[in-house]
Amino acid sequence: MKSFIEYSANTDFPIENLPYGVFTSPKNAQKHIGVAIGDWILDLHVISHLFTGPLLKGKQHVFKDDKLNSFMGLTKAHWVEARATLQSLLDASNTKLKNDSELRQKAFVKQSEATMHLPAEIGDYTDFYSSIHHATNVGIMFRSKENALMPNWKHLPVGYHGRSSSIVIAGTPITRPYGQTLPIEGADPHFGPSRLMDFELEMACFVGGPPTALGERVSARHAEERLFGFVLMNDWSARDIQKWEYVPLGPFTSKNLGTSISPWVVTIEALRPYIVDNYPQDPEPFAYLKHDDKFNFDIKLEVDVKTDKSPVSNTICRSNYRFMYWTVKQQLAQQTVTGCNLRPGDLLGSGTISGDTSDSYGSMLELSWKGTKPIRLQNGEERKFLQDGDTVIIRGYCINEIGVRIGFGKCEGKLLPALPFKE
Repeated sequence: MKSFIEYSANTDFPIENLPYGVFTSPKNAQKHIGVAIGDWILDLHVISHLFTGPLLKGKQHVFKDDKLNSFMGLTKAHWVEARATLQSLLDASNTKLKNDSELRQKAFVKQSEATMHLPAEIGDYTDFYSSIHHATNVGIMFRSKENALMPNWKHLPVGYHGRSSSIVIAGTPITRPYGQTLPIEGADPHFGPSRLMDFELEMACFVGGPPTALGERVSARHAEERLFGFVLMNDWSARDIQKWEYVPLGPFTSKNLGTSISPWVVTIEALRPYIVDNYPQDPEPFAYLKHDDKFNFDIKLEVDVKTDKSPVSNTICRSNYRFMYWTVKQQLAQQTVTGCNLRPGDLLGSGTISGDTSDSYGSMLELSWKGTKPIRLQNGEERKFLQDGDTVIIRGYCINEIGVRIGFGKCEGKLLPALPFKE
C-alpha cells in the first residue's frame, strides 16, 4: 500500500495507520476531526462529503463534529468502512483527492502547525491494574514475595474509577500536588507538597458503539464491538499521598491530579496485524471473562525522562503491552458485569505496564525499587522519583517484519513545582 502523501519510512503515521484526533490550526480556530498521515493531518470536516459508502453516506455529519464521540458511537462496521474509504482516498492510484488541488489545499494541514486537543469528551474513566509483573513488584515491596498478589488478582481484572475531569492532552504541564502523607510510620501525618511524584506507563482504550442500557452486560466474547482504539497514557501519581490514603477504599487524590493521554487514537483495525498470544491465565477465568481469540498486542513502549539541567533525553524504561495479564476485552467485561452502562468516549486505562526485567518496569516506584536504587542519568544526575522540571515522554509503536510501523506519537508532560498553598 502506497500513499500519494510522501513520508519517511520510520513515520508513526503511514497509510496503514490513520489514527483519529481533534485539532485546531491557523486555517481554522474551530476544532476539527482529522487523521494523521505522515507529517500531515487530513481534515475530515473538509472531506466529509467523500464518505459515500453504504453505511456512512447518511452519517457524514459525524465528521463535522468537534469531538469523536458521535463517530465512536457508530458500529464497528462503520469504523471499518471509514478506514477503507480513507485508505482508498489516500492511495497513490486514486486520483479523486490526489488530483483535486483546490480540495487538497483545504484538506491538508501540517502537524507542526496544528494544536491537538482531547480526541473525545470522556464521560467516565476506569483505570485497571492488569500487568502481572507490576502487581507482583508492588506486592513484594509493600507486603512480601509470598503474598505479592492479592487473592482476587488472578480471578478478575482489578480496577478503580478515576476522574475524567483531570484527563489532559499530552503537552499539558502537571503541577506537583499537596496532600496528607505519613513520612514516619507511627507518627502524625504531614500536610504539604508530595515528595514522591511518579509516572505510570499505561495505554488506554476508548469505548465505542451505541450507549448501552443500565443493566446490560457485555461479555468478553462480544467486547470487540465496543473497542474503538488506543492512546498512550501517563497516570501521574503521588506515591506518598497514595500510601497514606488508599486504605481501605483505594487511590483518591494521589491519582486525580492529572492524567495525560496522547492525541492520536490508533484503531483496533490498524493494530490487528500485531495481535499476539494472550498472556497465559491460571486459574481459568469465569465464563463471562473468556474469549477464544487472541487479543493481546505487540506494542513496544519506551519512557524517556528529560531534566531542566540537560537537553538530553534518558530512556529509562523499555516495555511492551504484551505483558498484560488481562486483555482489554476482559477489562470491558468486568466493567459491565454488574450492568454498568457504557457510553462512547468512556476510557479504560490498562494500569502500569511492566515487563519481566528491571529495565522494563513502568514506574519510578519500581525502577528505583521504592527509592532504594537511584537511577543514574547521562548527565550524572540521579532520580529516585520525579523532580520539579522533569519532563516524561512516553512513546509506543508496532513494527512488522517488513518495517511497517504503526505509531502512537508521544505522550509528554512536564512536572511543575507546587503552587503556594492558600487556606
